[in-house]
Amino acid sequence: MNDFISIVKERRSANKFIPNIEIPNEDLNDIFNTVKFAPSAFNLQHSHYIVVKDPAVKDAVYNAAYKQYKVQSASAVIVVLGSLDAYQDVAKINEGFLQLGVFSKQEYDMTVESVTQFYQERGEGFMRDEAIRNASLSAQLFMLAAKDKGWDTCPMIGFDAGMLTQALNIPANYVPVLLVALGKEDTEKRRPRGYRKPVGEFVSFDKF
Repeated sequence: MNDFISIVKERRSANKFIPNIEIPNEDLNDIFNTVKFAPSAFNLQHSHYIVVKDPAVKDAVYNAAYKQYKVQSASAVIVVLGSLDAYQDVAKINEGFLQLGVFSKQEYDMTVESVTQFYQERGEGFMRDEAIRNASLSAQLFMLAAKDKGWDTCPMIGFDAGMLTQALNIPANYVPVLLVALGKEDTEKRRPRGYRKPVGEFVSFDKF
């Protein structure tokens, strides 16, 4: 297993990929088996991923992503979605605790009621924020897990959400959060890593 600090420092946003490199489904499954441990609010696991490898489907994503070349050259494009109504799964997700005796029936019912109320009282704007927040947490782990398997990534926010939704038949209760291009980076003309602020510029203690 690679050293965590090395993985973090070696992960780069790849602007160019080596074309025509196939990523095995076994690697993808290994990556997602790590991603499932990402944190999420109330363990609701808001994220859903669409792995795009088929050339015809990838071409549709390429058009929705304003024809960015990295979409075409990547081994796969990962569409990261966030569920707008993830709270509705709270009963199903906690059912195992009830069956194992970790939760009493009263604790189980209280958990379902309190989480449901928490989201419904805050409304649609909060649900959208939560979908994006939690899918983003998951996507970061995806990129680190991919690097651990020897794959390079580039998160992308440049896309037309409407076109993407139509092309991939994304349900209305999911919001497209970002794309992640995945493949082997072409490092021939790699730029130096961009400036990183020193800790003192972005960390405050106790107050801003």
